[in-house]
Amino acid sequence: MAEVKLTYARYGKDKVRVFRIVRGPTHHDVVEYTVCATLEGDIDVSYTQADNTVVIATDSCKNTVNVFAKKSAHVLSPELFALELGIHFVTKYAHIHKAHIDIIQHKWTRINVTETGKAHPHSFVRDGDDKRLIGVIVDATKGTDAISATVKSGITDMLVLKSSGSAFENFYTDEYRTLPDVSDRILSTSVDCSYTITLPPQPLTLTRLDKLGIDFAAIATSVRNTTLDTFATDQSASVQATLYNMCKKIISDNKEVYDVSYKLPNKHYHAVNLDFMGLPNLKPAEAEVFQPVESPSGLIMATVTRA
Repeated sequence: MAEVKLTYARYGKDKVRVFRIVRGPTHHDVVEYTVCATLEGDIDVSYTQADNTVVIATDSCKNTVNVFAKKSAHVLSPELFALELGIHFVTKYAHIHKAHIDIIQHKWTRINVTETGKAHPHSFVRDGDDKRLIGVIVDATKGTDAISATVKSGITDMLVLKSSGSAFENFYTDEYRTLPDVSDRILSTSVDCSYTITLPPQPLTLTRLDKLGIDFAAIATSVRNTTLDTFATDQSASVQATLYNMCKKIISDNKEVYDVSYKLPNKHYHAVNLDFMGLPNLKPAEAEVFQPVESPSGLIMATVTRA
């Protein structure tokens, strides 16, 4: 039998679906999350010696999420809720030293009633497939009096399209190139954006969460608005150039953001050849009928970091 050693171990509960109503005197706020909570620590013997005494059951992880969803004052902020869960796990269980909390926030937007022109106090609509993503790692490896954390937030599945204002010209030419230059084209992508938020240097505790001084919701709104505004208004020379402009503005506008990453797959639309009917439809100025093409697709990725 070969000599082996366990070099990494982590476990927990994935796909914990939770919906919370926060009932105010005049209106309700709602959030819907899918949570993944996984733990690291002194758990090696559960793998190497079949010793379950160190295992906090994954069902207990699920129960913890639900209890905190009921009790937490931070439940409407996915970043703070994730930090709260992570701090709980590494402080309640002495043998757990890291907690990974990943949250998908599903969209619910308050309905504006046409007759009154006002937002309804307790009615909502899912007006898009885009979601917020939060990834938090709470680290107590230096002790529970020196807890630190990394916080990543972002957007995924935000489908955008512009029918003009995008070109792709003067790219590398060799024997493999068949794609012609195009001075104007459809640009469409499903936005996947993530950004790292720098926390204050003080050790984290549950009681200090209120004192972080970071408006996570305002940053999320800024990132979304910058993504949409830049996509719409940039006279795009390439997806790469537009991506970089988005990142620069996000970092400039949000002092807590350390880096921004985008993953932008091209959603191609090919002009349909209608020459057989004498209908011009291939030149950019004439093209009006297109075939959406699922694959293959370009994939453009980059990370921009504060200097």
